[in-house]
Amino acid sequence: MSWLLKFVKEGQPYLAATLLQFGYAGSAIIAKFALNHGMSHFTFAVYRNAFATIVFAPFALLLERKIRPRMTLSIFMKIMLLGLVEPVIDQNLYYTGLRYTTATFATAMCNVLPALTFLLAWILRLERVNIKKIASQAKIVGTTATFGGAMIMTLIGGPTIGLPWTRHHVNIPSSTSTSSASTHELQPIKGALFIAAGCICWAGFYNLQAITLKTYPAALSLTCFICSSGALQGAVLTLVAERGNTSIWAIQWDTKLLSYVYSGMVTSGVGYYVSGLIMKEKGPVFVTAFNPLNMIIVAILGSFILSEQLNLGRVLGGAIIAIGLYLVIWGKSKDEQLSKSISEEAHQSELVGKEIPATSNTSNQENAGDEVV
Repeated sequence: MSWLLKFVKEGQPYLAATLLQFGYAGSAIIAKFALNHGMSHFTFAVYRNAFATIVFAPFALLLERKIRPRMTLSIFMKIMLLGLVEPVIDQNLYYTGLRYTTATFATAMCNVLPALTFLLAWILRLERVNIKKIASQAKIVGTTATFGGAMIMTLIGGPTIGLPWTRHHVNIPSSTSTSSASTHELQPIKGALFIAAGCICWAGFYNLQAITLKTYPAALSLTCFICSSGALQGAVLTLVAERGNTSIWAIQWDTKLLSYVYSGMVTSGVGYYVSGLIMKEKGPVFVTAFNPLNMIIVAILGSFILSEQLNLGRVLGGAIIAIGLYLVIWGKSKDEQLSKSISEEAHQSELVGKEIPATSNTSNQENAGDEVV
């Protein structure tokens, strides 16, 4: 029974990271469908974080009232920066790029996120790198392969892979009263640039979140603060960028509302909270290392729901990205094994150090007794 409990405990971060990708995949599909029907990415970023704040704030107030640290100026500035980098800048960049591409392409491009997170973690000394060690070499090679795969996906098309359920469908952009046909025209290069810029912000967010959690370990409260600050700052940006266009704020019972609620609950609320919990144990690189699974899920769902076509370039680039990312995961696992063995050796040496003085004291007492006799 003990081995089973140990297996479940050690497997929790892997299961949580995997389920997180299923949630992200659903968000990409729903958001793409809503964007095709005229949803503004500005109000999307505002509403999803507002919904997340409303839903999760009561739980944070109730469950973390005893462990919530005191708010300081340093923590407040970090929270405001976290709310700006991912909920505002990254989300607007990503969903702008999603307008010009497909859901499959956008999620595949996001596979550069673990590599960018690794590089930033290396610079910030959150990730250890020793060029002479094979584990570090694997992480560096994997990072390079990830960028190469992303470039292949962007620049190389190739023949379309005709899936049985998409063979008779044509992905024609739908025109609505709130969006023109040119808005939905597929422009992979333009979309890739927006998504890549968003991934840089997202990588910075993960590393900053890992740093903030060290001084503010109340993960659920931190999630609510990030979402609320993101909603406020996003509202200011939307009022400036979409001034005079009040129709984008309208809420109706349609796919836009579904995307607000689903993305707010899953991607913002659960996503920030669960990734924060995983970071405490595994670090920011581990959280992002499961992104290839997101690509596979979205590719399958996108072909069914959105009738998106796959081509050879995307499949080849995605395969290279997956190989590179799991080189990074393998290298990180080796680093964890090494650090674990070092800590165990240090613990053993401490125990030996405590036993030696005790033995010497006993021998001194015996010698003293002999002298008295």
